[in-house]
Amino acid sequence: MAKAKEQTQYREVSLSEFFEKNRHILGFDSPQKSLFMIVKEAFDNSLDACDEYAILPEIVVSISRVSDDIFNVTVSDNGPGIERTQVPRVFGQLLYGSRFHVIRQSRGQQGLGITAAILYGQLTTGEKARVETKRDQDDVAFRFILGINVKENKADIKTQEPFIWDRPHGTSVSITAKGRYVTGRQSTIEYLKESAVVNPHASITFVDPDGNRIHFNRNIEKAPYISKAVKPHPYGIEIGELITMAKSTSAKTLLRFLADDFSRVSDNTASEIINAAGLKAEVLPSSLNNKEISSLRESIQKAKLMPPSQESLSPIGEEFIRRGMMSIYGEERPEFYGRPVTRKASVYNGNPFSVEVGMVYGGYLPGDQPVRIIRFANKVPLLYQPGSCAITQSVFDLDWRTYGLEQKQGKGQPYGPAIILVHVYGPRLPYTSESKEAISSVEIITDEIKAAIKQEMRMLKTFGNRKDKMKKVAEKFNLFRRLIPEIASKCSLILGKDVPDINPVVSKIANVVFIHEEAIQADSGYNIRTEIFNFTRSTHKFTLKAVFGGMEDRSTDLEISDLKPAEERVFQNFVQWPGQYPGTDYYFTGIDVSKIQGAEPLPGDWDLRNSEVEQDG
Repeated sequence: MAKAKEQTQYREVSLSEFFEKNRHILGFDSPQKSLFMIVKEAFDNSLDACDEYAILPEIVVSISRVSDDIFNVTVSDNGPGIERTQVPRVFGQLLYGSRFHVIRQSRGQQGLGITAAILYGQLTTGEKARVETKRDQDDVAFRFILGINVKENKADIKTQEPFIWDRPHGTSVSITAKGRYVTGRQSTIEYLKESAVVNPHASITFVDPDGNRIHFNRNIEKAPYISKAVKPHPYGIEIGELITMAKSTSAKTLLRFLADDFSRVSDNTASEIINAAGLKAEVLPSSLNNKEISSLRESIQKAKLMPPSQESLSPIGEEFIRRGMMSIYGEERPEFYGRPVTRKASVYNGNPFSVEVGMVYGGYLPGDQPVRIIRFANKVPLLYQPGSCAITQSVFDLDWRTYGLEQKQGKGQPYGPAIILVHVYGPRLPYTSESKEAISSVEIITDEIKAAIKQEMRMLKTFGNRKDKMKKVAEKFNLFRRLIPEIASKCSLILGKDVPDINPVVSKIANVVFIHEEAIQADSGYNIRTEIFNFTRSTHKFTLKAVFGGMEDRSTDLEISDLKPAEERVFQNFVQWPGQYPGTDYYFTGIDVSKIQGAEPLPGDWDLRNSEVEQDG
């Protein structure tokens, strides 16, 4: 009798029930953060859906106040829409998704986010969510009012009905939940702003609880590169996963299992692995016991395999980072936009990953405050748990004084007028929790983050050195151009003699071609006046490449032919530029380096670098 009573105390718990009791695991651990998480999950789903179908996103996020601590969140997009029969599973069933078993980079992976948001709203208000969706091929849209049956982990549909929608395709999700609306660094508006930085192809509108409307304009008219699904790489497979795959494979032989179900394994390599494991190629994979599976995995780890395919990666890209940072941070009038850095892919636990870094510096950015580090993982802003994130720890481990920024004892928080973007991306990033708010401090990942930041900061150091050099060149140019003729004129007046031809004297003293620039602000940019003056006794012919704002896709060639002694040439250009213009980089070919000041020799890899920019554009 006691045993029967004991057995009645145990029962199966559904996934929905588990997360209902442990919602903090997914980030719903406070009213403030929970409201933010609802927006985040719905917004990321919208971006992923649009990118998947190469649709330029138009997303509207609206938060309205129902009462003091109850809010309604609505996120609408122009994505492809969802097939009607899939809506209950997508929005009403935890761990239902299209990406969990697929090895490719995406914002969402686990099939938890939006369903968890609906579950949280249901738990805190008792209200069901409203989902409206339409595909382009459908005649009508469909509206669902649904919640989640936590006992069975499936949708609890109250109503579903067709209706006429004034858009060809898209999805709208509306959730009522308990929350607290705030502004600041860890807020909805900051999340959308940082999302706009890395998604310049998106048009994003936000309406806050007070009815204020904030819009982030689209400033690039093309969809980003989309990652491709790849087969698992053998190096990243644990014994348990290998057992599961062997039991479920459709392959009839072990050789075909290895060659067909994994990437980077040829028939010959598969044979070598099988022989090393002491197994037979013709054996049925599902018949292998645990000892044989263990032997097979040991053999795999010792095999020489090509690294995982990088097709599963989807970087933001140099052009998108540059455009995004110029658009969002242009109001700060930075004087320097660093050329974004993208590291070559590395491998962690059998899966590829990489790091991108971008930077803006100077202008109106405060120099007495900490450098602002904006963290991203798979194009998603990381606003919470900065202290436990590999990105933050990598930043603190670097000595920033080398690059002209302040830092106590060469370690910890750097100070200076800079915003630095760090993006870590890959199909299987190691997060510190299921809410994916911070990246684990794995050594190979932190090493790559540090290397990328150092590479970016070397550009800042070069910019500072070039700026100082150009300042000295400008001072020297002004001396020769203005002061020496004035001195000659006054001396002649004192001596009562005619002003002599001072060009031979100036040429003897200077003996260089000066490049001097004036940038005059106009309505939507700057008028750039490039002055080229020959202070030598020879005629010169060379090419000057002007790179406006340091952006290599904004350049022009100035052909200088038969520049005679004491001759001046002037070129005029107009550059559209948000905020303070950082100056033009000048490079030259066709003249001796000792005969020119105000320009640098054209880099030997210019053609390669320029072709990369063209591919981005």
